[in-house]
Amino acid sequence: MKNLKYILFIGLLLVVANSFVLADETGEAIKFFKKYVNAANSYDESILKMYSPDARIIRQVVKPDGTLEDIETDVDTYLSQLKLGQKVARLRRYKNYYTNINAEKVSNGIKISCLRQPTGEKYRLRSYFIVKKQPNGKWLIVEEMMQTKVQTFLKYANR
Repeated sequence: MKNLKYILFIGLLLVVANSFVLADETGEAIKFFKKYVNAANSYDESILKMYSPDARIIRQVVKPDGTLEDIETDVDTYLSQLKLGQKVARLRRYKNYYTNINAEKVSNGIKISCLRQPTGEKYRLRSYFIVKKQPNGKWLIVEEMMQTKVQTFLKYANR
């Protein structure tokens, strides 16, 4: 009986310790995400170094009829477009505002789900970022999905 109590106590300690580690990791991931948002909204080129070289980039186009179509691109193409787009965004003072930010552990990192509201729009679009802490301690985006109503993305679809 004494051994059973001891085993249960040790098990409880492990569960509590694991909860603290997970909470700390998700907290770090959200802190990284806020750094990303700040860099993006201030047109800082440091954003280009926040992506894994093999990140999965998805734009989910919301069509006028409400249907969705996923368009994937490689990270190099995305980052070159992002760099060009920053100049136009700065001129237009374009920013994204994120609400309903939630983080959860997934198999390939921490998934940060949120709603994105572009400057001047009343609607919000679903987005998620999967971020992963690298062996050197640096956080990187390994997957990103943003919904968009911009229909020109459809010309890049592999149909």
